[in-house]
Amino acid sequence: MMQSANNNTDKASIQPHEISHFLDVLANMTDCVAQYNPPPCENPCQDLRYRSITGACNNRNQPSWGASNAVLPRWLPSQYEDGIGEPKGWNKYFLYNNFSLPPVREVTKRIIYASNKAFQEDSLYSHIIIEWGQYIAHDMAFTPQSKVKSMWGSDCQCTSEDQKSCFPIKISTNDSLSTSGCIPFFRSVAACGTGDQSAIFGLPSITRPREQINALTSFIDASTVYGSTVGVEKKLRNHDSEGLLRVNLLHSDHGREYMPFVADNPSPCIQDPNAAHDDRIECFLAGETRSNEVVTLTAMHTLWLREHNRVAIALKKLNPHWSSETTYQETRKIVGALHQVITIRDYIPKILGPSAFQNYVGIYQGYDENVNPSISNIFSTAAFRFGHATIPPVVHRLDSEYREHPRYPSLLMNEVFFRPWRIIKEGGLDPLIRGMLGKPAKLQTQQELMNEELTQKLLVLSNNGSMDLASLNLQRGRDHGLPGYNDWREFCELPRLNSTLDMKIDISEENITKKIIELYGHPDNIDVWLGGLVEDFLPGGRTGPLFACLIGMQIRALRDGDWFWYENTNVFTENQKLELEKHSLSRVICDNSGLTHAPPDSFLMASYPEGFISCDTIPSMNLEVWKENPEQGASCGLPKKIENGGFLYCSEMVLIYFCNSGYYLEGHEKFACLGNQWNAQPPLCKDIDECSDQVTPACHISATCKNTAGSYQCLCTDPYELAEDKRTCVDSGKLPRASIASIILVALLFLSWAVICWILVCRGRLFSYKTSVDFHCEEENLKKMALKIDCSKCHQMSLPSSPSIILQPNKANSSV
Repeated sequence: MMQSANNNTDKASIQPHEISHFLDVLANMTDCVAQYNPPPCENPCQDLRYRSITGACNNRNQPSWGASNAVLPRWLPSQYEDGIGEPKGWNKYFLYNNFSLPPVREVTKRIIYASNKAFQEDSLYSHIIIEWGQYIAHDMAFTPQSKVKSMWGSDCQCTSEDQKSCFPIKISTNDSLSTSGCIPFFRSVAACGTGDQSAIFGLPSITRPREQINALTSFIDASTVYGSTVGVEKKLRNHDSEGLLRVNLLHSDHGREYMPFVADNPSPCIQDPNAAHDDRIECFLAGETRSNEVVTLTAMHTLWLREHNRVAIALKKLNPHWSSETTYQETRKIVGALHQVITIRDYIPKILGPSAFQNYVGIYQGYDENVNPSISNIFSTAAFRFGHATIPPVVHRLDSEYREHPRYPSLLMNEVFFRPWRIIKEGGLDPLIRGMLGKPAKLQTQQELMNEELTQKLLVLSNNGSMDLASLNLQRGRDHGLPGYNDWREFCELPRLNSTLDMKIDISEENITKKIIELYGHPDNIDVWLGGLVEDFLPGGRTGPLFACLIGMQIRALRDGDWFWYENTNVFTENQKLELEKHSLSRVICDNSGLTHAPPDSFLMASYPEGFISCDTIPSMNLEVWKENPEQGASCGLPKKIENGGFLYCSEMVLIYFCNSGYYLEGHEKFACLGNQWNAQPPLCKDIDECSDQVTPACHISATCKNTAGSYQCLCTDPYELAEDKRTCVDSGKLPRASIASIILVALLFLSWAVICWILVCRGRLFSYKTSVDFHCEEENLKKMALKIDCSKCHQMSLPSSPSIILQPNKANSSV
């Protein structure tokens, strides 16, 4: 009884924030990501008017559906070699249908690799269709990789193959990418409580296989522009403006904006080798961390930054009564809708083909709260990576006549990875955009899948050497425990291919099927990404039947399960929807670059000047349909503005007040128009003291929290510094400033002592020596004087202030 009482006392003494801190520490130790647990959806007016930045509460019954930092759903159960978390190929003696899985690098070299010179151009589609595919993929999903390198010092080479967070890609010693017999590979971070961490978190391992996290919102919502977390959004916004995004204050593109630089300086982006050491061009800051991967992708991000600010300025002129928050949110809503229009109207039908689009996506029937819009593991990890096989080896830069630019020639892909300086110093966006519009995409063929720029020279900032994108894709599928090619065909109600004869149904190139079977031994063993990639295209499409199914099902879920899909009732008025559908990527280019002509459809390959039309003739949405009556609210008139907040109309007679991030509302939130006045006085927005929150501390226990207006700072004591999360202090590896100051002080004291000693000792000797020398010189001078003066008639005399000196007659001048 006594023991039980003590135990209860101990449990009662544990505070919630201590539990939270313990779980944070445990998560870091086990290298996992905590799954998102959204707060209750308490504000139906605001939640139904604008998206939350995290995507939470889109579905009020399932608030985590589509939200950032949620688990990637599985459409088929995972397949791990131990049933929990060991990826396919982890155990070299593990057999699949009596065969070992081939090393992924061997698959690349024997099936996927193609020379830069051996590729076929796509006669239908321009290079910009590739960039839109990559850009929109980064709007929907990102799976963070393991942080084990920073914790344990592992480099995920062959020597670290036993690390649970590493899965190095084995290669032959004569491979051009070989440094130690492996290509480094960090596994995707597991969701906490899944895989081999389940037991640590008190969960039965057998029922919780390893799962992965999507760090972004799943929705097509322009999170590439605005971010997927409150913290990122706050960094991107210009809070001193009327709803604008921050821009670069150091550089501009012929008067047009660039994205701001990241705060971390120096950033990891590669610098101009001919620039001075202090002439750095840092990585650009966007809503998505991969915006600097390739300069063409950076250009797409920059176009949409400019589009937001262009639309925001126009909306504010139409609605001067709007608050900064309303202007920002309305603009964000429009820009997100344009991403949806361009994707589902102009892009996806070209990828799937008309028949598959109709079969898997079809006509919009309205919002369905029972549809989970979250990005699936198979879509993110395999199906939507089909576009890697459509990337040409060259990034073209063209002049105003769409010829090779005389000053800025075209570049191989490996010369444009993580090099934002090439945009700022080499002509800005226009040459790149012309190159994307005026040059074709690479046609994906079974004989030439991926060029050597991607399979031999890929640059990844987390690794010092070159990488192989094809091998990374294959290894990632195994890392995530994706079922094999045939299992997914069965899922899509396609026939299983059980022999080389069967494989001819959808893979017409016999040489490819022969190589695949030689490597894998059995069709069931084929990695799903490879199998989907080598299938024959569907009519009018750029994918085979498997990827058309998986992509089409995902896009339909994204559309039908999104409350804020632009076609949903009450999201936009009918007139606003019509105006949105007039807009296009070509119009965005015309409005935000120096181009004066563009193709009507940017994705279709056109020859300049025949296939281009004047920007003046390309349709544009008319923002006048967003103009509001400032006297909205019947006879009550315009409600009063509040500092550090704003208001939103729920209806013509009802509105809510809200506070900006970092402030809380004091007073009434919801107001109704009664008679000719609002039913209460406006509330106040007061600063939140984040540092006083003991339940969910703003800063890690290692840091000191300092409250600021609308925010807070986490401070570290010397020699510690903030980690990447900006809330945890880590050892900087440098001497403390106090220690440095002490060393300097001791050095100064020692130097002072040495100087004093020199003065006392050395100067004393010098004084003695100088006195003797001075006396000797004076005597010599007097002697010289005696030679010049005839003192024969003088008496002997003594100099009063000097030793006794007798002057003798100058015999030499005695005759004078």
